[in-house]
Amino acid sequence: MKKAVSLVNAVDTGRFPRLLTRILQKLHLKTENSFSEEEEEKLQVAFSLEKQDLHLVLETISFILEQAVYHNVKPAVLQQQLENVHLSQDKAEAFANAWATMGQETIEKFRQRILAPQKLETIGWKLNLQMAQSNQAKLKSPQAVLELGVSNEDSKNLEKVCMEFNHKELFEFYNKLETMQAQLDSLM
Repeated sequence: MKKAVSLVNAVDTGRFPRLLTRILQKLHLKTENSFSEEEEEKLQVAFSLEKQDLHLVLETISFILEQAVYHNVKPAVLQQQLENVHLSQDKAEAFANAWATMGQETIEKFRQRILAPQKLETIGWKLNLQMAQSNQAKLKSPQAVLELGVSNEDSKNLEKVCMEFNHKELFEFYNKLETMQAQLDSLM
């Protein structure tokens, strides 16, 4: 941590607020880095840092901001805590200013983020009715087919999941959904 603090303290004070802003804008994205490889190379040159030192600086900034999100800390408290770990006053002020400007928006983005890796986007259904079979002339076998369109949080590609139910299975599924709905309603 001492090395990370000294590296952050050495970063150009004029460019530091823009670095914080960019990290805050992308902090809520799980799989996406704040900077592309090309941008990281430019940052290395701009801040005169080795690749591994730059990664340490970026990870440290992200960690500090993630902790601020988690604890919903006030900008003045964040500044004081950063100064307590020997971050220079100008860097601590930059953190506090960026947090005052974008903190609530970032917290809200984290709240909107889905916990499950997939999200239900569409629901379709159809009823299949088998009326006969080669060995049974008067067979009536209804089957409900439920088609769920599911997407990953980071990609907009829709994956279709089909489920087939007979009457008993569909009724059990319905009852479980009703139980879930009642539990959600009780929380509201």
